[in-house]
Amino acid sequence: MSCKRQAGADALAASAIAAERIEPIPETSDAERVVADVVVIGAPPAVAKRVRDSVPLWFHTFALAPGVYTPGIARDHGYRLAVLGADRFARRSVLDVGAFDGFYSFLAEVRGARRVVAVDNEQYVDWVNARFGVTLTGGVGFRAIAGLLGSRVEYRRMDALDVRELGERFDVALCFGILHRVTDPTALLRALADVLAPGGEIVLETYGSRLATDAPPFEAHEPGDVYARDDFVHWGFSPDGLRRLGRIVGLDDVEVVDQLEIDGHPRILAVLRATQAASDVAAAGLKG
Repeated sequence: MSCKRQAGADALAASAIAAERIEPIPETSDAERVVADVVVIGAPPAVAKRVRDSVPLWFHTFALAPGVYTPGIARDHGYRLAVLGADRFARRSVLDVGAFDGFYSFLAEVRGARRVVAVDNEQYVDWVNARFGVTLTGGVGFRAIAGLLGSRVEYRRMDALDVRELGERFDVALCFGILHRVTDPTALLRALADVLAPGGEIVLETYGSRLATDAPPFEAHEPGDVYARDDFVHWGFSPDGLRRLGRIVGLDDVEVVDQLEIDGHPRILAVLRATQAASDVAAAGLKG
């Protein structure tokens, strides 16, 4: 075989292997539609369908109009709503890190938050391409929904570790599905703790652990251990693990709200705060 033919054959083989690795985009579940109905957008049906079809892949499911939903790929987020009532957001400032399409940013806004800042480094575009073979522009879903809502949520393309650069403090920081994806979870929690206003809190959801209670408080995962074609699930956290991390960064009040399994994977939901004593120590340190 000639060199040109061999090169062509190699290219075809590589393409075939790549195609085999691509997953089909999952269908939206009824459970996600129930969650989506919490944020009622109410766009005209024709506009809703046009916006839905303008984004090649949606992570979050949104109720754009009666019977018109974005086909979000995220699964079973309903359990998070237990910590996202209007009492958590009313008249408060909110930071949402790893916002993706921004469902929780917009939820905070419609539930009365006075200011919401959504942050994402948009690295998910590489994950979407590797897993589903879809080319996605960062922030496209967020901007589409913001336009329909006439939203005032501020979107910043920024890594969660850099939130100090925002130069402001927040009453609530939302951190969903992010902590287990960073190589240094302590650094992320410290960054979020540093931008909390006095009395502020981090509402956190992350990958959990099935280890026994007397086992080490963290699980360390190698690339691909947890999800196929997903090399960025590094950690699993037990309740004790989250409490230890919280104490390291000065958030010594850690309320574990729920532990459950989603599609066969352990998840943990918690709220992290500083007690008054810890806040006083931190304030004294800043003055010194």
